[in-house]
Amino acid sequence: MSTGWIVLGVIVVLVFLAFSAYNRLVALGQRVGQAFADIDVQLKQRHDLVPNLVETVKGYASHERGTLDDVIKARNSAISAQGPAQMSAAENQLSGALGRLIALSEAYPDLKANANFQQLASELSDLENKIAASRRFFNNAVQEYNTGIQQMPAALFAGMFGFTKKDFFDLGASRTEVEAAPQVKF
Repeated sequence: MSTGWIVLGVIVVLVFLAFSAYNRLVALGQRVGQAFADIDVQLKQRHDLVPNLVETVKGYASHERGTLDDVIKARNSAISAQGPAQMSAAENQLSGALGRLIALSEAYPDLKANANFQQLASELSDLENKIAASRRFFNNAVQEYNTGIQQMPAALFAGMFGFTKKDFFDLGASRTEVEAAPQVKF
């Protein structure tokens, strides 16, 4: 009789651990989802800002067609990207193209003095800061989630419940390209 109670007690403890681990992993997964949605909202704002910025630059630097086309292609690629890895790569291309576009203002004093351009550049700068903060928050949430599925006792149940490792929103191989100052050639 006492062996039955011990077995029942062990089963109850295991069930409690499984429920506790499951609930914690669900909460961590929801945090990752929310953080990704925050990035997505800000990226959509950035994508909406790009055409206005390109149109403003067109009036002053119409012979810079290649740079303008690169920005539009990068924006379209970023809009159609799916998942953190693809979005990260596409957004990095867009960041580089936008950097080259903003660098054009140095070569065109009239453009640099244009109030519309200044406002759009300021909005873009603000959005870039918000996106960077959101990426940090997302990557922190992913780190906590990934750690959570690898820690005991959750590690015993995570695979069984379908929890798998998530990818970071990282600059990856293009980190040197994004960190390098854009070069403008005439």
